[in-house]
Amino acid sequence: MTNHIRRLVAGFMLFTAEFAVTLIIGVLGVVGFLALGREVLDRDAAVFDARAFHWARHILGENQSGWVEHITFLASRNFISAVALLLIGYFLVVRRHRWYTLLVPVVALGSITLNLVLKNTYQRPRPLLPLVSASGLSFPSGHAMISASFYGLLIYLVLTHVRHQKVLRWLLVVALVLLILLVGLTRVYLRVHYASDVLAGFTAGLVWLFIAIPLLQQIEKRVKNRFKYAPQLAEKQPE
Repeated sequence: MTNHIRRLVAGFMLFTAEFAVTLIIGVLGVVGFLALGREVLDRDAAVFDARAFHWARHILGENQSGWVEHITFLASRNFISAVALLLIGYFLVVRRHRWYTLLVPVVALGSITLNLVLKNTYQRPRPLLPLVSASGLSFPSGHAMISASFYGLLIYLVLTHVRHQKVLRWLLVVALVLLILLVGLTRVYLRVHYASDVLAGFTAGLVWLFIAIPLLQQIEKRVKNRFKYAPQLAEKQPE
C-alpha cells in the first residue's frame, strides 16, 4: 500500500512539474508574441526590421537567392505536407504508434490554421521590393511558424526515439535547430517578411508545439487508462 501511495505521489509530482514548465513556457511565449504584435501595430519595429534586412544580406552575402530559395522551400506548405504524410505512414505502418500518427497532423495542420488566423487578425502587408514573388499577409511568418512547430516536433521525436546513439541524436538536434533559424533568416533575406514577422512566427510555432504535445500525451494516458484491456489500443512503444 505504501509503495502504491509513493507511486501516486511521484506521478503527481511529475505531472505537476511538467504542467508548470509547459505553463511557464506557454505564458512567456504568448506574452512575447503579444509584445511583438503590439510593436507591429504601433509601427515601432520599423527601425529593427530595416536593419535586419541589411544584417541578413551581410550574413548570407549578395546574390545568393538560388540556394536561399531552396532552403526556404523546406518550410513551404507543400513540402511540409509531403513530409508529414511520410512521417504518418512511418508511425502507422512501421512503428505502429497510433498516437504519433495523430500528433503529426495536429501539429502541422494546427500550425498552418493558427497562422492563417493570426495573419488575418493583424493584416500586415508584406515588405516592398521582395526578391521573389510572395502573396498574402506578412505577420506572423508562415514559414517561420511552420518550421518552428514541425521541425520542433522532429526534435522532440529525435530526443524521444534516438536514445542509444547520443552523437547522432545531438547532431540531428543541432541540424534541425540550424535549419529552423536558417529558414527564418532566408525569409528576411528574400524580403518577403520583416524580421519581426519571423520572430513572431517562431514564438507562435513553439507555443503551439508546447501546447499540442502535452495535451495529446494527457489524452493518450487517459484513453489507455480507461481502455487498457482493449487490444485495439495496444501499440508498439518507442525503443
